[in-house]
Amino acid sequence: MTDSKRRRGLMAASALLGGVLVLSACSDGDAKASGSGTGDTSQAKVDEAAAKKSSEAQITITPKDGSDNASINNSAAVKVAKGTLTAVTMTTENGKAVTGTFSADHTSWKPGTQLERSTTYKVAAEAKDSKGLVAHENASFTTVSPANSFIGTYTPDNGTTVGVGMPVSINFDKAITNKAAVQKGVTVTSSSGQEVVCHWFNANRMDCRPEAYWKEGSTVTLKLNLDGVEGASGVYGVQQKTVTFHIGRNQVSYVDAKTKQMKVTQDGKVVKTIPISAGAPEHTTYEGQMVISEKFKQTRMNGATVGFTDDDGKGEYDIKDVPHAMRLTTSGTFIHGNYWGAPSVFGNVNTSHGCVGLQDAKGAKDPNTPAAWFYDHSLVGDVVVVQNTGDKTVSPDNGLNGWNMDWAQWKAGSAV
Repeated sequence: MTDSKRRRGLMAASALLGGVLVLSACSDGDAKASGSGTGDTSQAKVDEAAAKKSSEAQITITPKDGSDNASINNSAAVKVAKGTLTAVTMTTENGKAVTGTFSADHTSWKPGTQLERSTTYKVAAEAKDSKGLVAHENASFTTVSPANSFIGTYTPDNGTTVGVGMPVSINFDKAITNKAAVQKGVTVTSSSGQEVVCHWFNANRMDCRPEAYWKEGSTVTLKLNLDGVEGASGVYGVQQKTVTFHIGRNQVSYVDAKTKQMKVTQDGKVVKTIPISAGAPEHTTYEGQMVISEKFKQTRMNGATVGFTDDDGKGEYDIKDVPHAMRLTTSGTFIHGNYWGAPSVFGNVNTSHGCVGLQDAKGAKDPNTPAAWFYDHSLVGDVVVVQNTGDKTVSPDNGLNGWNMDWAQWKAGSAV
């Protein structure tokens, strides 16, 4: 046999042997895959072993990972099924920790404080199942931004005692286009059982009141359930709170610019008559029902701020220490003490620029003056009814003066 033939024979044998070896390897694998073998490398057994090492605890974090415009009140929560939570950490993007509390059975967790707007939070949770096997879950979300949220500034404040004319007044920091949805998120109730209706003055302001003044001694509750309510396209509410305030005695005072007297009534009975000086003929005082919205022991009054200026552009008056001043309108009508006028003015002449003046002493330190008495016996929310001035009735939205609308007009401004 030549060398070349010998080499060809060896190569053929090698190829045949190689084919047998390859075939043998494939056959061995098929035998194990069909279950005829007993090796521990079976895929089914690998999967089974992995399953035995996995915890049954199922952790859910809300909001979902990657969420934005999340609520600052109720959106953040961690829950677990088939297990108990052993650890939850929540931090801001810069690492500031957020404290929280577990439920008694450790199946849920929530933050202990209201979240901040426009903030990204990271949550990491750990839980164990009944066999002690541990599960982990992580999520990150971003809360709603100020540009995409609205809040309502309300009056009166929680826990205060106010007069019978005090409406609930809410001013929103964004224009509300979906008024019905927002109004449905606001409820006002009274322990007196009086029906309360809300009225929109414009896109930013909504006041709520009963048909007649609040019943003295009653308690009024305001609930703001605005969290997540879409007030305008892409703009959501963030408030969720309850406010309670109390109604004091029923005090309504009647200013008569013609007689230049004010009769102070409580529960319908006159308790004091006080001489006054109302607006002069060229600066008459608004007529109508006006609610005291602010009280100042002393305040500055400058005519330039309300359009009363001299030829030089300066205010016709600038009094830096007006005593016992109580606001009746946003535009600048007050009922206040007057120490610069002669005592003979009060009860005899109308001399003011539109306010109602009462005799007083400089410095607001004399408790025996008529102005001091009225100030001390008045609450924010008390009603002052001004009559016989010859001026127009005050606009209902100029201050807290919605009482100058009849009930039908008031209800017509409701969005629900």
